[in-house]
Amino acid sequence: MVLRFDGMSRQMVDEKGNLELHKQQMLHQHLYARGIRDTRVLQAMGCVPREAFVPEPETHDAYADAALPIDCGQTISQPYVVALMTQALELSGHERVLEIGTGSGYQAAILAELAGEVYSIERHAALSQQAGERLRALGYSNVHLRVGDGSLGWPDAAPFERIIITAAAPHCPPALWQQLAENGLLIGPFGPQDQQTLTIIRKVDGRAMLEPSIACRFVPLVSG
Repeated sequence: MVLRFDGMSRQMVDEKGNLELHKQQMLHQHLYARGIRDTRVLQAMGCVPREAFVPEPETHDAYADAALPIDCGQTISQPYVVALMTQALELSGHERVLEIGTGSGYQAAILAELAGEVYSIERHAALSQQAGERLRALGYSNVHLRVGDGSLGWPDAAPFERIIITAAAPHCPPALWQQLAENGLLIGPFGPQDQQTLTIIRKVDGRAMLEPSIACRFVPLVSG
């Protein structure tokens, strides 16, 4: 006989409790202790259920500080990298953000908590469809999805105050730079295929002001 608590089995209660414990460990040990101090970013990372964006076999590792595999040979970035990139965008709540590489939709959900409108492009139609279903189920109405070549951006919705690229490229694609608004911020992993540098680029008087961050390794941005 299975004991029940408010309609849930003991196993379900335990799993939910374990996920919440792991989430708190993520927030305090993997994020705050490593320099993520933007309270709005921390709140968003605590609010969005990462377990909803990973394959079911990976649910128990949803809050581990590690990248996890998703469909189409892609990955969901480790929480620290998601938080670091999000913090670097300096979001105040009104911005229009372009995301290149929707993936599972997790980063888009974090952005949706912090920005005005989010436009996200994914090369793989299956991933975009799955992400859309997750985002709608969680009630995010300010995320717009498109399947296509991320290196070309979303010209009919430009300019964007913020652009985040979640796939590796040798350098910033020219079309994305053109779609970045004046005084806007762009962040992405740039460099050779085996290792990139997460780089923050600010557009000042039409010029690129670069600020290198950490070494990283992302799946490649597929263009063309």
